Amino acid sequence: MQRDQLADFLRRRREAIRPAEVGIADGPRRRTTGLRREEVAMLAGVSVDYVVRLEQGRSSQPSPQLLGALARALRLSDDERDHLFHLAGHRPPPADTVARLARAGLVRMLDLLGDTPALVLSDLSEVLAQNRAAVLLSGDHTGLSGDRRYLVHRWFTDPATRAVYPPEEHEYHARRLVADLRAAAGRRSGDPTVAGLVDRLRAASADFRRLWAEHEVAVRRADRKTMLHPRVGRLLMDCETLVTPDQGQLLLVLTPADAETRERLELLRVLGIEEFPTGRTGPPVR
Repeated sequence: MQRDQLADFLRRRREAIRPAEVGIADGPRRRTTGLRREEVAMLAGVSVDYVVRLEQGRSSQPSPQLLGALARALRLSDDERDHLFHLAGHRPPPADTVARLARAGLVRMLDLLGDTPALVLSDLSEVLAQNRAAVLLSGDHTGLSGDRRYLVHRWFTDPATRAVYPPEEHEYHARRLVADLRAAAGRRSGDPTVAGLVDRLRAASADFRRLWAEHEVAVRRADRKTMLHPRVGRLLMDCETLVTPDQGQLLLVLTPADAETRERLELLRVLGIEEFPTGRTGPPVR
């Protein structure tokens, strides 16, 4: 671990970021053009004291999970993220783990979208990052682990996931999720992560086995669907998907499809974030 180099790199990257890039108001009283340490701590989900110790070269070796959180908070590029891992004495994440780290450019787009719900997802339906508006809409899904981090797995194994949509749309969503997974499996032929996910789903769900056997293939692009929000009711949303060139990550942007939905989303922003009832966190719409 190169403590002094790590401290210098973190400090310089923090000072290089404009607050507006991460959705923080740049008020006239700021004494620095970059982020404050407490703002980095908030974005990374760590204590301010730990950020101070990192920047002063007094910390213990940070874990790979913490480094990933810092990389997202500081909007590091892929090369900068790998450099961060090297300085901390860790190997950069392998390909499968990198795929679960939202690209810096996509995270910046989340910030710029402001009150428009938006998420960054992997090609296996994992939520890698989401803005505040998306958390208000469907809950925070960035901290899930194991197979629960895959929306397609939650859909076929957790009834609460399907409850966010009208029953008459369940078959449609199920087919779209399976067809999208089929497309990812084709692109990532031989990938044990994909193969293992498919095998576990086939073992867990007869409904998944039925749809998987039909061999439908379709990559998600644009869509319109209804969500049943526990606080503001029925929402009709237009969903637009932008895919990275390697199709490994996508940016999902959700906009209201009618005036009533627009008013309900505005009400939701006023209400702010409250804890969702157990089991009723809505899935990201794909």
